[in-house]
Amino acid sequence: MKKTYTILTSIIVLIITSCATTKNAELYKTSWELEYISGTKIAFQRLYPNKKPTITFNKDKHKVQGNNSCNGYSANYTIKDNAIYFSEPGPSTMMYCGQGEKIFLNMMEKVNRYRFDGNGKLNLMLDDVTILRFKKLKK
Repeated sequence: MKKTYTILTSIIVLIITSCATTKNAELYKTSWELEYISGTKIAFQRLYPNKKPTITFNKDKHKVQGNNSCNGYSANYTIKDNAIYFSEPGPSTMMYCGQGEKIFLNMMEKVNRYRFDGNGKLNLMLDDVTILRFKKLKK
């Protein structure tokens, strides 16, 4: 009986671990382009008239990098289950292109969860509220 319990427990742990790994793998297969940002009084198209922010996850270095619509950025990240945290973005180029980049980077610092929706979009969230939504960039 004890051996059966141990085997069953091991199988359950293996299934849960493999599902989490598969889910996280979606982060690393592509670059993501912002299509929604919450909490702004400025329309999305006015914030990002020429170029939308992007994010790419580097699994090995635990870093993200991308473009905040004007300048490049990079930051460290930590993931555990559905929780995700970003460090303050490191130095980037210093062109000024409006308020969009500052708003984007401020929102990144608030993120504490993530999930993929039914359409395969990456939702970065503050608790249960999506504050940034990204679509896969076509390569």
